[in-house]
Amino acid sequence: MQNVSVARRYARALLAASQDSADQVLAQLDELVRYLHSAPDVLAALSNPALSRAQRMAMTEGLIKAAPGIALTLANTLRLLTDRNRFASLPSLALQFRDLVDVRMGRVRGSITSATVLGEAQLVAIKAQLEALTQRTVVLEPKVDPSILGGVVATVGSRTYDGSLKSQLREMGRQLLTR
Repeated sequence: MQNVSVARRYARALLAASQDSADQVLAQLDELVRYLHSAPDVLAALSNPALSRAQRMAMTEGLIKAAPGIALTLANTLRLLTDRNRFASLPSLALQFRDLVDVRMGRVRGSITSATVLGEAQLVAIKAQLEALTQRTVVLEPKVDPSILGGVVATVGSRTYDGSLKSQLREMGRQLLTR
């Protein structure tokens, strides 16, 4: 289990250092974490305390060189994580950093679940309604779950808006049983 407080500390420092380019750094960090998830051996090697600091630093430099246009603040953070043997915290750091950038930019993340794939126009309309409800910019992640039968279930932050056919049928059944 990763130490979240360590990841939060590094994420705050990265946010302070990245200033106005925080969204760009976030995109690069997300891309790096996706790569590391697809190549878990690389993350394991960079986090391996059995390797010398110089070996891990050489691997980090190779990773930085393989990512053209990487922000200097992100590259320096990767070097610092390697130097302090905290590279395993990178995925947690990325989540913490994303949350901090979202707060700074006035965004909230959410998901929209439907029985079938929604069209772009539908997603835009739902997003606009959720932004009106929350008074914030909403970043939605669409999901498909055929078990909801129809309608949508939107989760934004800690709130869930359930307009699924499954929940409506369940509510009708409950009402019929209480009469």
